[in-house]
Amino acid sequence: MRLFIAIDFPEEAKAELRKAQQHLSHAKATIKKDFHMTLKFLGEVTPDDAGRLQKKLREIEASAFKACIDGIGVFPSEKYIRVIWAGLKPEDETIKLQKKINSAIGKEFPDDHKFSPHITLARIKHIEDKNAFLQQLKKTKLEKISFTIDSFKLKKSTLRGKEGPSYEDLEIFRLNH
Repeated sequence: MRLFIAIDFPEEAKAELRKAQQHLSHAKATIKKDFHMTLKFLGEVTPDDAGRLQKKLREIEASAFKACIDGIGVFPSEKYIRVIWAGLKPEDETIKLQKKINSAIGKEFPDDHKFSPHITLARIKHIEDKNAFLQQLKKTKLEKISFTIDSFKLKKSTLRGKEGPSYEDLEIFRLNH
């Protein structure tokens, strides 16, 4: 099964992210329908490995924290845009949680890239007018909706062709209050 670890967002934050997506009209893009922040992508995992993984994740001690969506950006650069993302502040709390997860499971699931807290809004296939697109993107403002991150989840991803992936929560791990 294909697994990853993520933070989900409250409906109010998701609604704000959907509003931001409406400003992507100058690009041919795959628009994300479900919003989460991937803390660690695990890939294909056997049921036995998933059980060991869940046990290790249950042992993580971390505190809940306040966060808000903040700002829009692109990966990898404005010259070559492949992903449109929204930021999450404060980054340091999210990074601290991600490092604890990595520390707990890193031997079995090594980290292969630098973690950057972001929420993917769209994956870009083609941009008709890059300058117009960037101007539109820079004008797009997100309302800073504040919420508490009090859990992370082990999620299963099932690929479904053109419909995009479907996600299932396998376990929710609560953070200390």
